[in-house]
Amino acid sequence: MAFRLDLRLGIDVGGTHTDAVILDRDNVVVAKTKQPTSLDVTTGVRAAIAAVIAQPGVDRERISHVMLGTTHATNAVLERRRLHSVAVLRVGAPSSVAVRPLFGWPADLVAAIGGHAEIVRGGYEYDGREIVAFDAEATRAFFTSVKGEVEAVAISAVFSPMFATHELAAAVIAREVLGADIIVSLSHEIGSLGLLARENATVLNAALTEVAREVATALTTSLQEHGIDASVLFAQNDGTLMALDYAVRFPILTIGSGPANSIRGAAFLTGRTDALVADVGGTSTDFGMLVNGFPRESTSAVDIGGVSTNFRMPDVLAIALGGGTIVRQTPTGVELGPDSVGYRLPSEALSFGGSTPTVTDAAVQAGRATIGTMPAPAGHERALSSALDIVDSMIADAVDRMKLGKGDVALIVVGGGSVLIPESIPGVSQVLRPDHYDVANAIGAAIAQVSGRWDEVVSMAPGRTRVIEAACAQARARAIEAGADPEHIEIVEIDEIPLAYLTEPVARISVKAVGPLGRL
Repeated sequence: MAFRLDLRLGIDVGGTHTDAVILDRDNVVVAKTKQPTSLDVTTGVRAAIAAVIAQPGVDRERISHVMLGTTHATNAVLERRRLHSVAVLRVGAPSSVAVRPLFGWPADLVAAIGGHAEIVRGGYEYDGREIVAFDAEATRAFFTSVKGEVEAVAISAVFSPMFATHELAAAVIAREVLGADIIVSLSHEIGSLGLLARENATVLNAALTEVAREVATALTTSLQEHGIDASVLFAQNDGTLMALDYAVRFPILTIGSGPANSIRGAAFLTGRTDALVADVGGTSTDFGMLVNGFPRESTSAVDIGGVSTNFRMPDVLAIALGGGTIVRQTPTGVELGPDSVGYRLPSEALSFGGSTPTVTDAAVQAGRATIGTMPAPAGHERALSSALDIVDSMIADAVDRMKLGKGDVALIVVGGGSVLIPESIPGVSQVLRPDHYDVANAIGAAIAQVSGRWDEVVSMAPGRTRVIEAACAQARARAIEAGADPEHIEIVEIDEIPLAYLTEPVARISVKAVGPLGRL
């Protein structure tokens, strides 16, 4: 039976469409489909799976792995929808009170997550000494004050990635006061040392948990209904895969999976190793750089929906522009979005007989697209023309912001909304639209590698080389356990953080190993 498990199912759940592809062991596209994303997510995933496995050459019993990538987390932040109300606790007084939690956040995003935040005494120095003792009483009082008003908790503390004791203590109190089932996100599990950006990432993680659960439930339910018994993996920010339960616990790690998959998919479809990539969906457009065949990793804080974060992500610029972006005529001119009709595009857009002007209607009017059933009604021409001018300006600005040099670059355009991209753009030498461009995200998920990570605080007394080799072996073992081919695993990341002023040399060692899926 093992030799028959030679197909992989890649799925991308976007704001407008749910894409699915079947790849064989040689990465040849056997089947593909594009279905409308549904309000409940499950219906769209079910329809995509049903459509792709019904195509010639596909035997559901030969599917060994199912990989899912999604922009749902990104879209939820951009649109300020389906976010949990979060109690934000920082353990860091008096050392970190100058800048309050949620400082610099857009007002509408703060309102969407409830705006409940507090700073209590506690935190560590970088050498392991307490700045002050953790204030359990004030922590309990804060959680008591928000009981019944929040659905999740985000806890951060000074230097918690090295010393997490105060965060863990606060988490215990949160569950005692708010219930054992309350969602708790801890910053030492998510970000690196920078307090504010790490705190921001933790808050977003807590707010996005329900979105992740919704997508995970939709996928597992649909697979069961179609009789597919396969390993289920989620794509994460660095373009590798992680287990389903881990994705639900850390949805923030999926927030860059859509663009990471599109960049990898674009590289696969064109054979290019270096280019600019634009993934145009129904709600947002993600720009990223392809460098040596992989997404360029951000070296600075990553902005997500107006919030600065510091976890590892591809260098991506996400703008609220997609095929379903709503066009509004205001007294001062034309405005785009940031909201989108999303999966309702075929029923609400003017080109399909609906009553909502969208960017897709602007593209149809200008002749860039030939989709829909009818021309836009009279009276919308000027607004749609102005909207397309704004679209072109936004795209040109995004290209300019993503380039690192003065020369022109090739632009690979993927995604179902790619008709929005004009053929001529300042700073772009060539616009490439490869075969299967419309399902590049799903292809990127299907060809993604498996990763394993080992993270521990260890004594360096046995010798630095021996300690790092042991950590690498543990990371490789975890990657193999997750399904990676033992013969082709590479160590792609080694982080070493020395802990100073201790009686013996101690360091926090973090190692990441990746490899292709093992042949079954």
